[in-house]
Amino acid sequence: MKLLNLNETLAFMKYRKVSSIISIILIVASLISLGTNKLNFGLDFTGGTLLEVGYSQPADLNNIRASLEKGGYPDAVVQLFGSPEDVLIRLGHRENVKAEMLGNEILSLLQAGVDNSVEMRRIEFVGANVGDELAEQGGLAMLTALICILMYVAFRFEWRFALGSVTALAHDVILTLGLFSVLGLEFDLTVLAAVLAVIGYSLNDTIVVSDRIRENFRKIRNGGAEEIINISLTQTLSRTMITSLTTFLVLLALFLKGGALIHGFATALLFGIVVGTYSSIYVASSVALALGISKEDLIPEVIEVEGADQDEIRM
Repeated sequence: MKLLNLNETLAFMKYRKVSSIISIILIVASLISLGTNKLNFGLDFTGGTLLEVGYSQPADLNNIRASLEKGGYPDAVVQLFGSPEDVLIRLGHRENVKAEMLGNEILSLLQAGVDNSVEMRRIEFVGANVGDELAEQGGLAMLTALICILMYVAFRFEWRFALGSVTALAHDVILTLGLFSVLGLEFDLTVLAAVLAVIGYSLNDTIVVSDRIRENFRKIRNGGAEEIINISLTQTLSRTMITSLTTFLVLLALFLKGGALIHGFATALLFGIVVGTYSSIYVASSVALALGISKEDLIPEVIEVEGADQDEIRM
């Protein structure tokens, strides 16, 4: 691939200080929200009961909520599930109440107040202890992913790139969690899976950029570290934008048409794609540049083999 002329290069690193200030402000705001508002954990983490009921005609969610509130379930979360006739009901954890008894009581309330033709399709119960374990294991999964990525990038490239990559990933995770905390969106296992997917997506983009930076450090004889990083980011920009745009369009379709069950999943990935693309350009590269990445750090060492000179003379 033909290298771009320095005059044609976009000066990404010129704005690294401004981008750093913006990132710091957003991270601090996210941490404050997580510390005060916390996350709105779903039943997967808090424990509770999930019921799926079916109607013979489109369900009236307002009437269902009114019937459940009148029957002593004001905390019930009611939403459509795939079609206007299928309804999903989420109830918080209740002590000493069996899921089967709870399901029969909810079904009786709905039949009396809404529609006699309603039928129970599914009942799922998550205990509080199981929810706590899922929350702990989910946090450990994200921490383990970041540590493994740090080790891989340090081995594959250079420790400055490794710290830049992990900083970018931590940036993406904190901002995504902050979004859910600020907006009060439900955080369940599907959202956790989306956060882990954001880590993978952002890492892939960062690895592509890091590989091009290393390649250009070895190829380009003239130019400082900032210039070479700008060249590398410009060369990978078209690939980054095409990948991000196509992924964004697919996720936008899921967000608009996918239904309530994957709404949180699509929201996390949509936001993660945006901040992941931004962090690959400005966070990871800026951290590597601030740590003093140079040409000498990326040029492989030449190992002299004993007796090689004598072999060349004989030949």
